[in-house]
Amino acid sequence: MIVDVTSTDVHIALMEDHRLIELNKESSKARGYSVGDVYLGKVKKLLPALNAAFVDIGDKKEAFIHYLDLGLYFTSFDEFVRKSNPGTDLGQLYSKIKVGPILEKEGRVENVLKPGQMVIVQIVKEPISTKGSRLTAEISLAGRNIVLMPFAEKVSVSQKISSKEEKRRLETLVGSILPKNYGAIIRTAAEGKNAAVLVAELKSLIQKWEASWTKVAKNKSIQLLFTEYSKTTTILRDLLNDSFTSIHINDETVFEETKKYISMISPDQEKIVKLYEGRESIFDHFEVTRQIKSSFGKVVPMKQGAYLVIESTEALNVIDVNSGIRSKTSDQEENAFEVNKIAAEEIARQLRLRDMGGIIIVDFIDMESGEHRNELHKYMQGLMESDRAKHNVLPLTKFGLMQITRQRIRPVTEINTSEVCPVCHGTGKIASSAVIDEQIERNIAFYRERGVSALTLKVSPILGAYLKRGQSVLSDKSFLGKWRRKHKCRIDLVEVTDFSVLQYELYDEKNDRLET
Repeated sequence: MIVDVTSTDVHIALMEDHRLIELNKESSKARGYSVGDVYLGKVKKLLPALNAAFVDIGDKKEAFIHYLDLGLYFTSFDEFVRKSNPGTDLGQLYSKIKVGPILEKEGRVENVLKPGQMVIVQIVKEPISTKGSRLTAEISLAGRNIVLMPFAEKVSVSQKISSKEEKRRLETLVGSILPKNYGAIIRTAAEGKNAAVLVAELKSLIQKWEASWTKVAKNKSIQLLFTEYSKTTTILRDLLNDSFTSIHINDETVFEETKKYISMISPDQEKIVKLYEGRESIFDHFEVTRQIKSSFGKVVPMKQGAYLVIESTEALNVIDVNSGIRSKTSDQEENAFEVNKIAAEEIARQLRLRDMGGIIIVDFIDMESGEHRNELHKYMQGLMESDRAKHNVLPLTKFGLMQITRQRIRPVTEINTSEVCPVCHGTGKIASSAVIDEQIERNIAFYRERGVSALTLKVSPILGAYLKRGQSVLSDKSFLGKWRRKHKCRIDLVEVTDFSVLQYELYDEKNDRLET
């Protein structure tokens, strides 16, 4: 995991065998509406025809909640909100509220909600396009090993834990330490964990939930009650396992937070968290930037000339597989099958990387063999097994189309991979190459007059070769040597492969970029 912390955002890249497989972004300034956040919202409008309601949680777009998303014990949450007041003993109030009665499955929203009513809600889908957030009133607090369920009575154990003895042990243990009016779901990660770890996690989740009570009691207005952990810790909570070899973070605060969190959920892996202190951008150092540029365009290149074309609309994502110039064998059927398998690997990666949701139609290269079509379908299912989002992969149709549905909880990640030319600034015209040396020297003279005693000149390799004239940078015959003597200052030359032909940048002794 590579974590790049900037002044406005936190970018998190997951790498597998040095390949980028997942990219997440968390805004550290602007108010975001993230899955798992819990709000005190106000019912704005009932929609009897849809058996649903719009709820205001402070976003520009009103959020949506269906009657079936109110949860079995909505009446208990509703009573708690109504009776919570500044002078109330909230702990006593919570424990005295009866869990139930259960909402009728065929009930009507107008019999439960009314406009102006304050409700505790949790985001299950972020705003997408013209739609607001999707909500639930069945609140849950997810930890590494346990999911805490307020106003519930049942303790459930993950079906992935196969041992009946272990299931019984965990159920008995968690059931014995749960306070009144709490339920829990025991996650797969809890298998084999000792009591101390589970008790500590359960206490922290209960503390987080109970800390929100005073907000409800003090102020019955629209507000954020609590948020999920940071995106970094949320990903670690769901994904951290023995296969993680390193976590690199370029910010000391986030580094300490992550280290503390891992020491709590998996003490043995605390040493894999490392603080990156290099001068080069952390994403550049680990080659994340290069992979982002090559993976997020409309055309995605693959091995040996094959490529994908990806088009996204609000309702549908379409992926076209093209063999390009690839022709490994003269057998057209075998060639198509090989390209389709390579494409399936890249498609599975792209779905996670862009977080594409809804309906995805893949137009594979036509194959005559029914055996090949079935094999490709099974291969795609196997590749999608590591995807955390709920999904369904259907067999290929006779037209070679594969339909995939994937859980859609946030907008598709889109990154503009094209850049405005730094030399012409989009005009299509650049200064004459014959006067580039004069232009650079004018800038050096300008900053030398203002007291800058040492400069770093970053240029493209082509421009660097021109300025050196085939000589050493110290040689009197090079432009650099002449400028050093004339302006009596140190000038270091750094060649940057990403720069366009005539692009250059100047930096002072503190490594701050200067205007040119």
